[in-house]
Amino acid sequence: CENEVESAKRILDNSRLAYTYLWQEDNKIRKNEALNKSISVSSADYIIFIDADCIPHPSFVEEHVTNSSQTTILTGRRVNLPEMFSKALTPSLISVGFLEKSIPALLLKGLSGEGKDAEKGFYFRNKMLRSTFNKKQRGILGCNFSLYRKGLLDCNGFDERYQAPSVGEDTDIEFRLRGLGYTVQSLNNIAVQYHLYHKQQTFPQKNLDLFETVKQSKQYVTQFGIVKEKKDENLA
Repeated sequence: CENEVESAKRILDNSRLAYTYLWQEDNKIRKNEALNKSISVSSADYIIFIDADCIPHPSFVEEHVTNSSQTTILTGRRVNLPEMFSKALTPSLISVGFLEKSIPALLLKGLSGEGKDAEKGFYFRNKMLRSTFNKKQRGILGCNFSLYRKGLLDCNGFDERYQAPSVGEDTDIEFRLRGLGYTVQSLNNIAVQYHLYHKQQTFPQKNLDLFETVKQSKQYVTQFGIVKEKKDENLA
């Protein structure tokens, strides 16, 4: 909403970050369209994706950049915060490390069904722990992944036919990037983030149906991405 946008702008204006603000009409779920526009105007060689309702760990950006490589997609995980906990958060509490210190308490809340995945909030510096907790293969999480901009251009970005939550902003682009030779590296307990509470969204069947079509076609470069396929007007 407008208040949230203005609040985010104030935070960015008071930081040392250079940013470009893009706007599009709030008409259905058009996240992939917004992501493609952002890729198009970005001047960065390396791009990290994060959702507006997620708070990154202080080392979040550093870990994504430090672990990057040309043909690798990095993906972390997130802690899903309880409702009352999310409402009580303030910028001041976040700035003094309240979230990092609250993981043990969040684990206890998780036992009673409030929030989940609190264990993913532990930030490991130890190389052995990092290796141990990242042996499992994990897929891309749309709110926590990164790669070189070249990879996004190679697959022509996100497929804008997905206009509903899930699949389109992570599963689909992961499938297509893997088809082009990219690999996925897990940053579980390394690139940590915290997700503010909201009611769980429904994941419509139409997304799954569309993804099934993409898999069967094996078209790793989408025609509905950053660069749109142009129709020959002379053909009728």
